[in-house]
Amino acid sequence: MSENSNPRQNVTFASNGSEAYGYLALPTSRSGPGVIVIQEWWGLTTHIAHIADRLAGEGFVALAPDLYGGATTHDAEEAAQLMQQLPVDRAARDLRGAVDYLLSRDDVTGETVGVVGFCMGGAFVLQLAVQEGGKIAAAVAFYPVGFMPDDYSGLQAEVLIQISDGDQFNPPSLADDLTEKISAGTGRKPQIAHYPAGHAFLNDENLLGTYDAEQARIAWDRTVAFLRVHLG
Repeated sequence: MSENSNPRQNVTFASNGSEAYGYLALPTSRSGPGVIVIQEWWGLTTHIAHIADRLAGEGFVALAPDLYGGATTHDAEEAAQLMQQLPVDRAARDLRGAVDYLLSRDDVTGETVGVVGFCMGGAFVLQLAVQEGGKIAAAVAFYPVGFMPDDYSGLQAEVLIQISDGDQFNPPSLADDLTEKISAGTGRKPQIAHYPAGHAFLNDENLLGTYDAEQARIAWDRTVAFLRVHLG
């Protein structure tokens, strides 16, 4: 473990011959199943670190990789620019490194990890689960936006996709499209959960004005239950 002056960068891990940073949260038991938390387009914000802390509170060892290398924003236009400028191949390498880092830790139980992501991170959840195959046992994608795989033949994880029915960034057909593609690639249907809310309804920083406390509670409880079933 390597310390960093940024409070949301408290660990360093290997990534394709280089280094990447992340925020690690440990449960009070000091051990548990591992879960990767993938940021929204805002970056590794206090909100994403809080998600990791909440997962640690539920007994998981949670790691949020910093895909932007320390940059964060609360401005939607700047966030869109950061997302567009993020090299997908570098993000994929950093996420692979994060998975291997968690699996190498003595305090992570089991031989697989889970992954949870939001918005841009929701799309990366699906990419990572396909990319890492049997290393990922549970994948939870909240209102995914961005590049998502067409071929899911490498996917071994159980998948839960959380859909905002009032999502201004995604078409209403997203759930059907993902169900069709995942079923074609794996022979298994993902779980789809619909919420009468807008995009990013779980983000209590409410940057888009769409935070919904009641739907966020329902989605959070569903996420924790899903991770416990598939990670132990």
